[in-house]
Amino acid sequence: MTFGEQPAYLRVAGDLRRKIVDGSLPPHTRLPSQARIREAYGVSDTVALEARKVLMAEGLVEGRSGSGTYVRERSEPRRIARSGYRPADGATPFRQEQADGSARGTWESRSEQTEAGRETADRLGIKPGERVMRTQYVYRDAGEAMMLSTSWEPLALTGRTPVMLPEEGPLRGMGVVARMAAIDVVVDNVTEEVGARPGVAEELLALGGVPGHAVIVIRRTFFASGLAVETADIVVPADRYQVSYHLPVR
Repeated sequence: MTFGEQPAYLRVAGDLRRKIVDGSLPPHTRLPSQARIREAYGVSDTVALEARKVLMAEGLVEGRSGSGTYVRERSEPRRIARSGYRPADGATPFRQEQADGSARGTWESRSEQTEAGRETADRLGIKPGERVMRTQYVYRDAGEAMMLSTSWEPLALTGRTPVMLPEEGPLRGMGVVARMAAIDVVVDNVTEEVGARPGVAEELLALGGVPGHAVIVIRRTFFASGLAVETADIVVPADRYQVSYHLPVR
């Protein structure tokens, strides 16, 4: 599709986007009103409104109640590094999932027993309705929410063991590999599937995003001799973070 064939609202949004990116419309500047967009570009009210919606969905502008629409502050995305590496000294796995080694990371968690839904059961290789331990995490860097995670572990494997609750007991916070080793389960493989989608309202509220923002979703599963021992959904705000992989060469 050539530029001339684009719908009018995309042409308008594209020109406004260019002005935001090149600094002609700097952060905290009020976006031209719907009437001014209509007059400047010779388009209808509907086109002007749709163009503004595009910029809001892209996270370039934000509405302020009773004031108008303003250009948002744009920061360089920070890295979240991921690898198969686990320090021999037993440091928390969260350290390798932060932007760098000096990051000040903390997390909150909540665990509860529940029944596996169909998707979770498929990922764990168990039957729907089987009992699992679900743990929800909010990870923070210097107090700012940077990542959410929900993990599921089959209670047929960890139930009535010292590692049944991931964040309690002598191995709390040590990660799946170390915890499973404590019950003689050797984790030998991990898979991660990475995708993106619009964030749901609850996620964006927790992460400090706005409606329409995209999130990166990592579907991770740990295996021991082909048996899934844990699966998790990791959610990262796409406008603030990049996921960087460090893979060993064998």
